[in-house]
Formats: sequence, C-alpha cells, structure tokens
Amino acid sequence: MIKEFKEFIARGNVIDLAVGVIIGSAFTAIVKSLTDNLINPLIGIFLGKVDLSNLKFSIGDATFKYGSFLNAIINFFIVAIVVFILVKIINKVVKNEPEEPEEEEVDVSAQYLEEIRDLLKEQAKK
Repeated sequence: MIKEFKEFIARGNVIDLAVGVIIGSAFTAIVKSLTDNLINPLIGIFLGKVDLSNLKFSIGDATFKYGSFLNAIINFFIVAIVVFILVKIINKVVKNEPEEPEEEEVDVSAQYLEEIRDLLKEQAKK
C-alpha cells in the first residue's frame, strides 16, 4: 500500500497540482497586499476613507461589513483577470506548437477490398 501511495504521489499530475496550490496561495497573498495597500487607498481618496474594510452599517444588532466584501470582490477580479491572461498566453503557446502528423490508419477491410477490386480489374482486362 505504501508503494502504491509513493507511485501515486510521484505522478506528475499530483505534483503539478501541489505546486499550483502553493503558487496560488502565494499569489493570493500578493493580490491581497495589492488590494489592501495600493487599490484601497486610491479608492479611499475618492470616498473620503482610507480603509474600505472599515465600511459597515448596522441594523439593530446586526452589523454588515460591506467594506470587507468590497475588498473580497476586488481581490477576486484581480485574480480572475490574471488567470484569464495566463490562460490566453498558454493557449497561444500551445497553438503555436507544431502538431505531429497523425499516422494514417489503414482499415484492413478497406485495404482488402481495394486489392480485390484491383484483381477484378486485371481479370476483366484479360
């Protein structure tokens, strides 16, 4: 069982997935920092507040922190745009790779029929 687990982990797909998750986590931290430290202050200049995450309103005992929600939306859009651009670049690179010509599969029955046809033509000529 341990041997099978090692083989499973050693496959490229699992390792690629793990690397993707780690890079994604690091990228999320970068985007959060970008949003918190650069974008929010710019938006805050126009709204008169520096920190969007402090925006909230209350109804009775319930507090709605819509500023944090706005931060999450901004983070999502930044990540979505970057992922979209990366996918476009990857698709362009993959399309530019020359495709290997596929070997033409010859149907055996079609080949036999062609041989029979040719033999019948030869016999008809005689």
